[in-house]
Amino acid sequence: MARLALLAVASFALSACHPGNQEAKRLRESCDSGDASACNTYANKLQKGEYVLRDEPRAAVLFDTACTKGVGDGCASLGLMLQRGRGVKPDTIRAVRLFQQGCERKALEGCARLGALYRTGRGVPRDVVRAASLFQQSCDGANMFGCAHLGSLYATGEGVTQDYVKAAALLKKGCDAKIALGCAGLGRLHAAGTGVERNDSLAVSLFRASCFSGERAGCFDLALSYETGRNGRQNYERAADLYNDECDEKNGEACARLASLTERGAGTSRDPKRASTLRKQACDYGYLEACPKPKATT
Repeated sequence: MARLALLAVASFALSACHPGNQEAKRLRESCDSGDASACNTYANKLQKGEYVLRDEPRAAVLFDTACTKGVGDGCASLGLMLQRGRGVKPDTIRAVRLFQQGCERKALEGCARLGALYRTGRGVPRDVVRAASLFQQSCDGANMFGCAHLGSLYATGEGVTQDYVKAAALLKKGCDAKIALGCAGLGRLHAAGTGVERNDSLAVSLFRASCFSGERAGCFDLALSYETGRNGRQNYERAADLYNDECDEKNGEACARLASLTERGAGTSRDPKRASTLRKQACDYGYLEACPKPKATT
C-alpha cells in the first residue's frame, strides 16, 4: 500500500511538471494579470479540459472577459457556447451579437457562425446571399466550417450560382477537416455523380462518418442508403432506427419514410396506427407530401 501511495504521489508530481500543465499555469497567471489574449487561450483549455480540470462556466466567464477587452475569438467562442447552451444558459439573440462582434474583429469562426444563422434565419432574418458572403470571407481565411457551408450553397445554388465542381472542392476541404456538413454534402455529390464521379461505396462511408461525428449531419442520407440498399447494404432495421432518430429531430421526410416502413413492418413492428401518427408528424414538420390531399370537388 505504501508503495502504491508513493507511486501516486510521484505520478502527480510528474504530471504537474508536464509542459502542458506549466503552460496552463502561465496562462492563468497572465490572465489574472489582465492579459486578454491569455484569458482567451486559457478559456479554450478550460473548455476542453486540456491540462486543467474541465470547467465550461469558468471558460464562458473568461471568453466574456477576452471579448470585452477586444479579442474577437473570445466573442465568437462565447457566442457558440450561448448558441449551444454549453456551460451557460442558451441565448441566441446575444450569440448573434457576439458572432457579429467577433467577425468585425477578424475572428473567422464568428463570420462562419453568423453566416449559418443567416442561412437558416435563426435569430436574424433569413438572407442566403449575406450568408454566402460571410462563408466566403471565413473560407478565404481557411475556416473550414465556412468552406463546408459555402460548398453546400454551391451544391444547391442558394445565394450563389450553382456549381457542382466548386461545391465538391469546398465540401472536401470541410470533410478533410472533419466538418460533418462537408462529409455529408460530399457524400450526396458522390451518390448522385454530380461534380465528382459516382461512387456509392464512398458516399455511404461519408454519410456514416458525418452521422456519427456527433452533429448528425448525414444521418438521414445514411438511413436512406440502408433502406434502398445503396452499395448493396440493404438493412431496414438500421434504416428504421436512424429515421426514428431523425424524426425526433423534426425531420419531416424521415417521419414519412419511417411511416412507410412501419406500415409494412419492414425493420420494425407493423403498426398502421403508428404509421398514421408518423405521417401527421411529417406533415406538421413541413413535409407536404405526407399531408392529406384535398378531396376533389365535383
